[in-house]
Amino acid sequence: MRSAALSRLAAPGHGGVTISGGFWARRQRTNRLVSLPLGRDRLEEAGNLGNFREAAQGAQHAPARGLPVFDSDVYKWLEAVGWELGRRPDPEAADSLRKLSGDVIGMIQSAQAPDGYVGSWYRTVESRFSDLLYGLELYNAGHLFQAGVALARGAGDDRLLGVSARFADYIATVFGPGRRPGIPEHPGIEMALVALYRTTGADRHLELAEFFLNQRGHAQLTGGPFGPRYRQDDIPFRDSHVARGHAVMAAYLACGALDVFAETGDRGLLDAAVAQWEDMVACRMYLTGGVGSRHKDEAFGDSFELPPDRAYCETCAAVGVVMWSWRLLLITGQARYADLIERVLFNAFAVGVSLDGRSYFYVNPLQVRAGHQDSEDGRGRAARSDWYQIACCPPNVMRTLSSLENYFATTTPDGVQIWQFAASRLAVTVADQQAVLTVETDYPSGGRVTVRVDHAGPAPFELALRVPAWCQDAHGHITGSSTDRNGRVQADGGKARLQGGTLWRVRRRWHPGDEMILDLAMPARITVADPRIDAVRGCGAVERGPLVYCLEETDAGTPGQLESIRLAGTGDFTPATTQISGEPVTVLRGQGETEPAPPSASFPYHTATTPAQHPASPAAIQLIPYFAWGNRHPGQTMRTWIPRW
Repeated sequence: MRSAALSRLAAPGHGGVTISGGFWARRQRTNRLVSLPLGRDRLEEAGNLGNFREAAQGAQHAPARGLPVFDSDVYKWLEAVGWELGRRPDPEAADSLRKLSGDVIGMIQSAQAPDGYVGSWYRTVESRFSDLLYGLELYNAGHLFQAGVALARGAGDDRLLGVSARFADYIATVFGPGRRPGIPEHPGIEMALVALYRTTGADRHLELAEFFLNQRGHAQLTGGPFGPRYRQDDIPFRDSHVARGHAVMAAYLACGALDVFAETGDRGLLDAAVAQWEDMVACRMYLTGGVGSRHKDEAFGDSFELPPDRAYCETCAAVGVVMWSWRLLLITGQARYADLIERVLFNAFAVGVSLDGRSYFYVNPLQVRAGHQDSEDGRGRAARSDWYQIACCPPNVMRTLSSLENYFATTTPDGVQIWQFAASRLAVTVADQQAVLTVETDYPSGGRVTVRVDHAGPAPFELALRVPAWCQDAHGHITGSSTDRNGRVQADGGKARLQGGTLWRVRRRWHPGDEMILDLAMPARITVADPRIDAVRGCGAVERGPLVYCLEETDAGTPGQLESIRLAGTGDFTPATTQISGEPVTVLRGQGETEPAPPSASFPYHTATTPAQHPASPAAIQLIPYFAWGNRHPGQTMRTWIPRW
């Protein structure tokens, strides 16, 4: 086994962080008790599980239901179960999940061919890997490997890990140096093979990941309506410094490249992944952290091509951006990657599942107009769905929520870094000793984060908290006691002004009861866009803390009034707590204005007039967090960017 161990930071490992309360704990509980059991039912109803039953029974010529990608939905659901069981839920929930997943694992085991191949769609040897463009066998395999790793690490169940290793070995007999060239249209197997390598220690898995990564960029994928650029197959990854093509594919490919870099030290992979990330954030990302502005091909658009009403912002792309940014955070230790993870999680990702855990958004626009008609692909933008024909997003949400705490903290040999805030408990090894920390906060509703030391050994170590880039007024202070060089105990006191976008670092000997207290001011703020984003010129969006807010029709006053509302003055808003679908939500209440009605309904243009000739009327408005829209009344109009004049 070879490993360059090139990451600056290390994840604490599954179980090192436990989310105990607040926003994310509620979402995880709903995921465990509602989404995962329902997901099993949906996989049965759609035919995903039936395909595996038939494959296990040797039904070679029976037509499979659905699409080749159906296998991946099963694997992602199993990955979610693996991580969820690793979180040690209550015995009743754990028993239920084991029962729900046990027969699925058994089906996959039985469906595996003697030579190691696994797949419910291509059931004869001759048909295997016959369509690398749309067959998705290698993409499916990647999700199988990730499920196998999750079940082994999280649940201590290595049955699927064994299936995965055998399938990876079979793939290596087909593809590789001196064998068949080729790549899957949809990346994903690259990072999965590295995860498998890290679990099994088999060099051949890492070498196969390198092979697929190096194969891409030579225009092998030329069929279909979209060209090689759409599939990131136009130039080698190391030579690309622009985020381009299918947004999910781009993110998954970058994840695989970064994983290979972390194990091999191939600097060109890191440099390209950083450059693409910077290009994406600078001119191809929505305020919510969502990406993908073109519906036709689910792809990045041109620079600053970010229309709010045509935003695709697939939920899977949000997951991909989180995974991409997390790898860059581990490798570089730079806070900017954690800042983006926070933005994406609370906005572009959280909106993807309803607050009751029963329905989903595939597409996440930042504006839905009155009279909107869903696009032909059926992936509705104004109403959530309990499942989709291509149901990649629902189980992707499930597996992310089940493993969410893995993104919250990191360690170094002599330090602990807390990047995301939730009521939680950390049990980590630092400075060759055990440390136990408790985080208390009601974030993102409130801006105080308290980290209490419950246990620490005698060696000093550094404790660091991220100060979010959005915060312009942050302070920190320490309570408890410290020991000077002569062993004398000293009391702490005083507040330090902190800079947003950095880490607040404190190195010392810690004692039980010591606290680091971070106070983040959270006034509502109006955000404006770069003027090159033509679609929202003259508009403002409202943010508070890490949350992007929106105006939904229900809160706009009379029906049909939403599109005539504009922000008034400096946009003073007062936070208030309300309930949406049983979830406590911080809303913003303030005063807007209603523009006068147009002079004619027969033609949408008219001669400009001065505000004095047609003064606006005051209008009380309520803004809700973007993640909460679409939970009260289906088919609502909504907008995040609101005119300012």
